[in-house]
Amino acid sequence: MTLALVDIESGNLRSVENALRAAGADDIAVTADPDVIARAERIVLPGVGAFGACAANLRKIDGLEQVLAERVLKEGAPFLGICVGMQLMADSGEEMGTHRGLGWIAGRVRLLTPADPMAKVPHMGWNDVIPLAPHPLLAAGEAYFLHSYAFEGEHVLARTDHAGPVTAAIGRDNLLGVQFHPEKSQRYGLALLEKFLVWRP
Repeated sequence: MTLALVDIESGNLRSVENALRAAGADDIAVTADPDVIARAERIVLPGVGAFGACAANLRKIDGLEQVLAERVLKEGAPFLGICVGMQLMADSGEEMGTHRGLGWIAGRVRLLTPADPMAKVPHMGWNDVIPLAPHPLLAAGEAYFLHSYAFEGEHVLARTDHAGPVTAAIGRDNLLGVQFHPEKSQRYGLALLEKFLVWRP
């Protein structure tokens, strides 16, 4: 089983790769090569930093956006977006201007605005993941978050609370995006990655 860990020069790739290997993945290609991604059985897109920078990095790689759409949306390869990799699944992001996302899930990524002004932004540290409905990959538990912007839109699968509800996971069909970092979430994150590696949506 080949897993493509997509390198858009904006993710903690080695930490994610190490976590995937700990979860049981043994054939990981860290790559931005569309030809490699076109042959991958599963695809993981991590991202850290600003939405706009991640979107620009993805689009500067010739053919990458197109092959992701082909492999994931048309051919149904299981896909996991992590942190900004999840946010890129949205229509747009509003960090330092408005930037176009992949448009896979209707919604936008906006500045996190807790109801309590004492709640700090970025939302950083361990917090609950509360599934809204049963999902084969998501369980209730605690995960590690680090973000200042949050998804608002459709197909929300789980929430957390940071002085108000905050999207923790989105997805549909063969798509899953998580705002938290599985690679930093110890047993909870490892369990999610283990399930992703055998997921047959």
